[in-house]
Amino acid sequence: MNTLLRILKHRWLDETDARRALGPGALARIEARVRASEQRHSGEIRVCVEAGLPLSYLWRGATARERAVTMFGKLRVWDTEHNNGVLVYLLLAEHRIEIVADRGLDRQVSADQWRELLDGMAAAFKARQFEAGLNTAVEAVDTLLTRHFALAPGATNRNELPDAPHLQ
Repeated sequence: MNTLLRILKHRWLDETDARRALGPGALARIEARVRASEQRHSGEIRVCVEAGLPLSYLWRGATARERAVTMFGKLRVWDTEHNNGVLVYLLLAEHRIEIVADRGLDRQVSADQWRELLDGMAAAFKARQFEAGLNTAVEAVDTLLTRHFALAPGATNRNELPDAPHLQ
């Protein structure tokens, strides 16, 4: 895509577009889904929805993946006790989703598994079904975290990160 067209596409959208794309009901349902998920495993799931990339990213041709990795650090998803935090990142301007997992989970899941998971959600985002796509992402990450980091009977997950989606 032409750099100027890409810049215009990203700068046209802002946080109000992110709120409009999901709405308060959807945000509350996603938060509840994350909270319920974290009752089954020791991992932490963080959802981040960004309308468009910052101008500095656009000028240098950065990808959604690069921004997701930055947000992974900025939102401190890497800073969990068991190194099993996961960021689900949605970039509205490009209808792109990225999943960034900390080393505890990432070493348990192959690159092909991550790609298959992302490919399974692409249709929902292209159809502008953002809540459905994010729910699918949270469910898929929940399945992986439960498989590899299930809580022992009677154990609880100390909630280390906010469950509410981060909008930017």
